[in-house]
Amino acid sequence: MPFANDEYPLTEKTEVLHGNDIIIKKTLETFSWTKKSMDGSLDKDGPAVHVLYQPIWNGLVSLKKKGIKIRAITEVTLDNIYYCKKLMEVGELRHLDGVRTNFGIADEKQVLLHGVSRESDPISQAILTSVNGFVVAQQYMFENLWNKAIPAMDKIKEIEEGIEPIQTKVLDDPDEIYNRFLDIIKKSKERYVCSSIGGMQIIYNNFFNLYKEIIEKQKRGEGNGIKWLTFIENNKKSIDIVKEFLDAGIQVRHIKNLPSMNFSFNSNSIQTTLGSMEEGKFMSRLLVSNEPAYVTQFTLFFNDLWDKYGIDAKERIKDIEEGMDYDIEVIRHSNRVWELYLDLIKSAQSEIFFIFPTPKAFIRQLKPLYLAKLVSRDRKAKVRILTPSNELVEESINRLVEDADEEEEERENKIDKKNLKLDMDCFFNSDIKIRFIEKMSNTKATIVIIDRKHFLVMELKDDTKDSFAQAIGQSTHSTSKAGVLSYVAIFENLWRQSELYEKIKESNEKLKNNDRMQKEFINAAAHELRTPLQPIISLSQLLKDKTKDKGQKEILEIVIKNAKRLKELTEDILDVTKIEGDKLNLDKKAFDIVDLLQSLIKEFEQGVEDNKKIKFEMHFKNIDSNTIIVFADRNRIIQVISNLIDNSIKFITMEDGNGLISINVEKTKIISKENQSSDNFIDGISISIKDNGKGIDSEIMPRLFTKFASNSFKGTGLGLFISKNIVEAHGGRIWAKNNGNDKSGATFSFSLPLAIQQQQKVM
Repeated sequence: MPFANDEYPLTEKTEVLHGNDIIIKKTLETFSWTKKSMDGSLDKDGPAVHVLYQPIWNGLVSLKKKGIKIRAITEVTLDNIYYCKKLMEVGELRHLDGVRTNFGIADEKQVLLHGVSRESDPISQAILTSVNGFVVAQQYMFENLWNKAIPAMDKIKEIEEGIEPIQTKVLDDPDEIYNRFLDIIKKSKERYVCSSIGGMQIIYNNFFNLYKEIIEKQKRGEGNGIKWLTFIENNKKSIDIVKEFLDAGIQVRHIKNLPSMNFSFNSNSIQTTLGSMEEGKFMSRLLVSNEPAYVTQFTLFFNDLWDKYGIDAKERIKDIEEGMDYDIEVIRHSNRVWELYLDLIKSAQSEIFFIFPTPKAFIRQLKPLYLAKLVSRDRKAKVRILTPSNELVEESINRLVEDADEEEEERENKIDKKNLKLDMDCFFNSDIKIRFIEKMSNTKATIVIIDRKHFLVMELKDDTKDSFAQAIGQSTHSTSKAGVLSYVAIFENLWRQSELYEKIKESNEKLKNNDRMQKEFINAAAHELRTPLQPIISLSQLLKDKTKDKGQKEILEIVIKNAKRLKELTEDILDVTKIEGDKLNLDKKAFDIVDLLQSLIKEFEQGVEDNKKIKFEMHFKNIDSNTIIVFADRNRIIQVISNLIDNSIKFITMEDGNGLISINVEKTKIISKENQSSDNFIDGISISIKDNGKGIDSEIMPRLFTKFASNSFKGTGLGLFISKNIVEAHGGRIWAKNNGNDKSGATFSFSLPLAIQQQQKVM
C-alpha cells in the first residue's frame, strides 16, 4: 500500500483503532514502511503476544533482515523468559522493573499505543498517531526508560541462577527494615557487627534466637560465627547483655572509639545506620547494599578495628568488676586535644588543677582558665593554678580579675583592685587560687587534673608560637586511678613548695627536685611495669603451647603480642630516662660487625609477617667484607640496627609490590669525638639501611630523631631518639633521607669508628 511523503504516513494524524485484526494490520503496515528503527515498550505479557502471533513475529524477523535497529523494554519474569529470549533474536532487549506501558515508535515518525496485555483479547484497542509533538514526547519517554533499564540477559541470569541483583538503597519503613533484617539473618552463616549497646539490645529483643542458630551452624562447620564490636559501658545493664551474647558463643570485643555509624554485614551484603539506637529502639532509616566494593570496604574496616583496637570483652568486664576500669589515649592532633581540654573543664564538679610549664603556656590558655572560673562560680569547684610568672602573666591575671569584678559589681559587691594580690587568694565568690613557680626547663608539658578522675598532659612542642594548635604536640589523656593520683601528688607537692617561693627565690633547687621526681616517677613506673610483664609473656606462651583450642590460641597470641609491645615500650622509657639522666653506660668490646649484620638479617627474614614478602640484601664498598671489627657495645648496636630494620619493615606496604631492604657497609672518615675540629678525621664505617617503603613524612623529617617524632599508630617515636644517642655515645652520628620524590622509600645511615683507633685510645 503506497503512502504519501516518500511512502511515510501522513503527518499530524491520530486514529483510534478497535479490534485485534485492525491493530495487527496497522502494525504490519508500519513494519512495511519502517526504514531505520523500531523502539518499543512491552508489559510482562507483551513478549508472549509478539512471539505467539505469527504475523507480528514474521514482521519482526523481516525488520531484522532489512537491517532495521529494534530496541525494546519489558519486565523479565520467570514466566516470560522463553519469549524474551526469542525477542532477543531479532533485536536488543532490556529489563525494567514494573513496566506497564505498551507502545511502539517507528522511525521516530509514528507511535502505536495500546493498553495492558491480556491473555484474552490482548490488543483490542490502540491509538495510532503521527502528530509530531506526541511522537517526540513518546520517544523522549522511551529514551529515559531505556537508560534506566538493564540488559535483559543480566536479569535472565539472575532469575535462572538465583543471583540477587546488585543494588544500594535506603529503607525508611519500620516493617520493611524489620523484614529485611529477618531475611538477612535467616540466610546468614556468619555476621559481623559494630554497634552501640543499643544495637545489641535490638538483636536481643528481636533476633537473638536466629543469632544462636548461626552459632549452631558454626559448630557444625558451616560459616564463621559472629563477631561483635561495641563500647562496653561501666554499668550493670551494659555488662549483663554482653554476658548474654558471650554465653551464646558470640565473640565480643570492646572498642573505646566506637564509630559514629552502626553497621553489620556478612559475606555478600552490608547494613548501616547513623541512628543511636538508644534503649534498643529500632532504627528509623537503614542503608542496605550488596555492592561488592562496599562489602569489601566494610570488611577491611571491621577487621582493622577488631585486630588493632578491639579488647576482649571478658577482660573489659573483669577490669570493670575489679575497679580497674580506665582508659589511656594518646592524641596527636591539637584540634582534638583542644576540644577534649575544654570538655573536661566543663565537666568538672569539684576540683580543677593546672600546672603550666612556661608563662606563654599560661597566656595561650586563657579560655580554659575562664571556663574554670565559671565552673568554680556555678558549682563551687576548687580551682588551683601553678604557673611561672612574668609581666604578661600578671596582666592576664588582672584581666581575669577585672572580668570577675564586672560581674560582681552587678551584684553590688565591688572589689578593691588596688589591694588585689597577684597570688589570687580568690575571684569574688569563686574558689580559685594561683601561685607562682619557677619556669620548668625540663618538664615541658601542661598538666590538667579534673576531679581526681582525669589527667591531661599536653606536650609543649614550640613555646614561641602564639596559638595553642601550633605550640602543642602529643598529648595523653587517662582515667587511670594510679596515674591521676600520681599527678595529684606531684601537684600538691608543687603547691606546698610554692608557699615558700619567696624564701627560695635565690635557689631553684626544690623545683629541680620536682623535675627529677617526675623522671624518677617515670623510671620507677617503667621498672614496676617491667616486673610483671615477663611472667605474663612466659605463662601466656606456655598456655598457648598447651591449648588445642584455636580461639584460645588466637586470644593468647594477642596477649603475648601486646605484652611484648608493652615490654619494648618500658625498655624504651628506661633508656630515655638513662639518656636524659646522662646514665647511658656502654659495655664496649671488639666484635665483627659483618657477622652481627648477617645474624640479624636471618632473624628478620624468619620473623617477617606472612602477609609481607621482603627480600634482604647486603653490599660492601671500599672495604673487606669478610671481617670488619668495631669496638662498641654489641647489644646497643643490635638495638640500633634492629630498630632501623624494624622501621623499614613497618613502612613497606604490599600495595607497591614486594619489599626490598638493602644494607650497605662502606668505609668512611668521621670526625673524632674527642676533637670536633673539621680537620681531625679518623677511620670509620657507615652502615646504611635502605628500603622501598613509603618514605619519611615531610612533617616528621625536621624532628625525626627527637622524642615522640612519629605519625604511625604503631610506634611511640622513641626508637630513633634512643638510636641517635647510642650512636653519638660511640662517637658516630646518624642521619636519614628519602630516596627520591617518587615515594621510593628511605635510607637511614649511621657511622662508627673502627676498632683499632678506639682500642688505642683505651690503652
